[in-house]
Amino acid sequence: MKQYKIAVAGTGYVGLVAGVCFAERGHQVICVDVDEKKVQKMKDGICPIYEEGLEELMIKNYQEGRLDYTTDYQKAYQNADAIFIGVGTPEMPDGSADLSYVATVSRQIAETIEKDCLVVVKSTVPVGTNDKVEQFIKDSLVHDVKVEVASNPEFLSQGRAVKDTLEAKRIVIGTESKKAEKMLKEIYEPFGLPIVSVSRRSSEMIKYASNDFLALKISYMNDIANLCELVGANIEDVAKGMSYDSRIGAQFLKAGIGYGGSCFPKDTKALKYIAKQHGYRLKTIEAAVDINSEQKIKLYHKASERLITFNGLKVAVLGLAFKPGTDDLREAPSLENIELLLKQGANIYAYDPVAVENTKKKYPDQITYVNSPEMALKEANVCFIFTEWDEIKAMKPQMYKELMKTPLVYDGRNIYSVSDMKDNGVEYYSIGR
Repeated sequence: MKQYKIAVAGTGYVGLVAGVCFAERGHQVICVDVDEKKVQKMKDGICPIYEEGLEELMIKNYQEGRLDYTTDYQKAYQNADAIFIGVGTPEMPDGSADLSYVATVSRQIAETIEKDCLVVVKSTVPVGTNDKVEQFIKDSLVHDVKVEVASNPEFLSQGRAVKDTLEAKRIVIGTESKKAEKMLKEIYEPFGLPIVSVSRRSSEMIKYASNDFLALKISYMNDIANLCELVGANIEDVAKGMSYDSRIGAQFLKAGIGYGGSCFPKDTKALKYIAKQHGYRLKTIEAAVDINSEQKIKLYHKASERLITFNGLKVAVLGLAFKPGTDDLREAPSLENIELLLKQGANIYAYDPVAVENTKKKYPDQITYVNSPEMALKEANVCFIFTEWDEIKAMKPQMYKELMKTPLVYDGRNIYSVSDMKDNGVEYYSIGR
């Protein structure tokens, strides 16, 4: 199997995971970031994100000489066989994707490469962006070299990103030439995974269509859960009955307080914006966005109806990250609820096994951070559960009764049995039950 010299622009979830996994499969990889302190930490074997198994692979491949990190993009790009762009494409106020980081890297590539090169966009970008990136690079080239651009979207799930990369269900590549297709297939040959080879624009659309379909499933189940509460049905029974239908599948049928993270919220809004640009309304996606927005603060409104005020009350918040297995707070339901609770004058005691440091960046002094669920619950007037961490799921129903001043629990992840909580004297509210 052929070994390639690969440069990866960006060391966030997309870039760092890709770079480490390419090195693990035998390629020579250098990851580029603008932050010197971050680069030094990575060289020291410290992973900048919480992701299971990633730090161990970083250390292993760095020590074995297949992986390195640098701020010197000129040195990294000039003789690379392939350059993967894995920088962020954050959401703009109107829902469109901010492509400024992609543009910056594209310009740097054009000004530094000294040999023929394949540029691969892994970042999630609007349909047609790869065409623009290729033209932009060709317009800005300093040296007489040939450049092609390919699309290779990622489909990793935070919390299991390494596994999702090394054991992916499929690798999607979008190319406009047999040469580019051949090279990308050779890069991924050591992975031994199915490869779906399509055009660049189809590849870009596959990413959005896949993520938004999963977001649709979540929002649909949350919508049904809300109706279940009104008609006296149990959403978990409904989901179980649906899951046996192979046309529907068993995944993404769990109701809760909505999706968060770096992908679903941003990608649904971006696809909605793309459709609008072309004079078309994606009504299904619009509905998913609206349902998710309302779902995130559903329990807060329930609690507001039950309590006169949150002012001066001790509020236990269990879970801050948008999902277990990550320290990512982007679009986390916890943040919207915390904001509302603080405005009401609540005294928040928050627990999360890994996301506290990230939360402190936003709320350094307004929240009391504790080291265990028990500390958060002690003498609390009300409790909100936002993330289904194992440490939280391990809490027995009777502990809420024993520790809290008022055993009043709003569970956004349906961790507990309704009957178990009731039997243990806990006033318990969940989603769709």
